[in-house]
Formats: sequence, structure tokens, C-alpha cells
Amino acid sequence: MSRAIQLAKRGLYTCDPNPRVGCVVSKDNQILSEGWHAVTGEAHAEINALTNCRDATNSTVYLTLEPCSHYGRTSPCTEALINANVNNVVIAMLDPNPLVSGLGIRKLEDSGIGVKQGLLEVEARKLNPGFIKRMTENLPYTRCKMAMSLDGRTALANGESQWISSELSRRDVHRLRAGSSAILTSVETLLKDNVSLNARGLDFKFKQAIRIIIDRKLKTPNQAKVFSIPGHTLIYTENDNDTRIHELENVGAKVIFLKKTELWLKEVFNHIAKEFEINELMVEAGSTFSGALIEQGLVDELVVYMAPILLGDAANPLVKLKQLEKIGEAKQLKIMDVRQIGKDVRFILTL
Repeated sequence: MSRAIQLAKRGLYTCDPNPRVGCVVSKDNQILSEGWHAVTGEAHAEINALTNCRDATNSTVYLTLEPCSHYGRTSPCTEALINANVNNVVIAMLDPNPLVSGLGIRKLEDSGIGVKQGLLEVEARKLNPGFIKRMTENLPYTRCKMAMSLDGRTALANGESQWISSELSRRDVHRLRAGSSAILTSVETLLKDNVSLNARGLDFKFKQAIRIIIDRKLKTPNQAKVFSIPGHTLIYTENDNDTRIHELENVGAKVIFLKKTELWLKEVFNHIAKEFEINELMVEAGSTFSGALIEQGLVDELVVYMAPILLGDAANPLVKLKQLEKIGEAKQLKIMDVRQIGKDVRFILTL
């Protein structure tokens, strides 16, 4: 199963919005073949492994995710396993989709195939945090990327922020962008930095993420850089001005109007997950907008690059949150990873 998990990671940048899945076919303590899901719409991990196997009869198949049992972009993998006459299937985790979870196992067992589930499940779940969250909560797994000084500042008082982090850190950000389903920012950040919101300078294959702009009043300029770059740009707004919407759609945006509500940002995130199958969302925005997302419980993970510089107390903070009266009210985070990247230190924390 450990090998199957390694194989699944090969689809990290190319199989979105499908889950990353690995498969190993073995018999008599020897590996007969391997496979992984590489590209959306193409063969799943099981099919690739069985195709590469001369004869899978009486074999044991190790899968990082329960095999699909329904017709989608491809035919059910359960049928392929049954037709291959495999003897046993070992599954790391169930399909997180509540509508199909357990059906693949049931079909295999009904055909006489032995099934075991749960081997290295924790490791398997780490492969697909976004797919799992979208299937169970109709929300993307959201990472908020930030760069700060040693004293916790993100920009000078005049707004200057390029560049706090090192070139190596910025290259690491492009790798994170490449592994994301979408990159989201606020219109305030767009107006200040004219951001591109794409991955660049990488030496491996990846799918460009969808670009998303939160623009309640439709202030996005028609000449914004994002409209001159290949790819899809979504703008979410509370403004139903048809003329302005038409102007932005003429330059390449897809404008989505959602009526203003108390939980408007959560409804945006629900819409992102449901309509565009966004698994992993990367947020790159300022301290006010990032703070608002954190306050509303919409951020799962912080990726913070800390540079060994001091900007002073007049500079902008990492995030703007409501004032606390007691230390016990502070948001608790869990440090998942700390490593040095160039001269900077990168922290990965979960909320």
C-alpha cells in the first residue's frame, strides 16, 4: 500500500478534479504491475495497472481509494477488477462521496472477491484533502498563502510588499499554485498588485488553476493582467449591473452574481465547490480579506513564508482579526511542517 500511495502522488498536478489514486497488483509476494490516475478523463489507476498486467487471476490488488462503481467519464473500475478475476482487494479508504461510499466494496464482495479496508488510511487521506472536503462538506480545502517579516508584517504602511520572501520561496509558491484547483484573491489585491494568479517557471507538467476574484462591486479593471493570460477567470459579485457584467465578460471573465447574504463568502465557496469541482483552493490576498476568511471558518491551512527581515510596527500585520479580550479566545493552530527554503522559513499550519 505504501507503494500505491507513492504512485498516487504522480497525479498530483494533472488529475484534478478527480482524486489522486494509486494501484498495485501483486501475487505470491511479488508485484505484477502498477498504475495511477494521471489525467482527468483518462483511465483510472486500476485500469492502468490491469492493462499492464499479463494475468491478474487470483492476485491481490492494493488501492489507495475504493474503486468507482458508477459510470462517469470512464466505466466502473469494480467491473474491471471482477472481470480480471482478482482474488482480494485491499483498500486504504472508502470513497468520501456519501452517495457512493461502500458501493464499490459491496459489488466486489457480491462477486466473491475478498475485501479489506483501512490499511494506511491516514496516509491515503493526505493525498486528497480537497476531494474529501468537497465530497463531504461541499467546500474546497482552502490554503491561505502569506509572506511575512520576522516581526509578523506583510507590507510597509505605504503598501509596498515586493518582495518580502526570497526567490526560492516564490518558486515554491508556484509549485503550490500548480497543485491547486483554483487561486483566489480579492479585488483589492488585484487593484494593488495587478496579479497574474498562475503558475510559472516550473519544469514539470501541470494544469493551470482557475483564477477567482472576489469583487462585490465589480471594480475589476477591463485591462487587468489576468485577462491577457490563457486560462479561466471567474469573478464573484453582489453587483447585478448588466452593463458592467457584459464588459467584463467581453474581456474573458465569467461573472457570477450571488445575492448578498450574511454568509455570502461561504455561499461563494459552496458554489466554487459544487459548480466548478474545486478541490484545493489557494488564497493569495491581503490581511483584511484573509482575516475575514479565517474569522468565518473558511480556511483550513496557512502556508506562511517568514523572511529574516524587520519591517517595524507601522507596517501591515499578517492578518486582521477582531480584537480579543482574553488569551483563551485566541485561534489555536497546529504546526504541520516547518522547513527552511533559501533564507526563509516556511510554516504549514492547520486551523
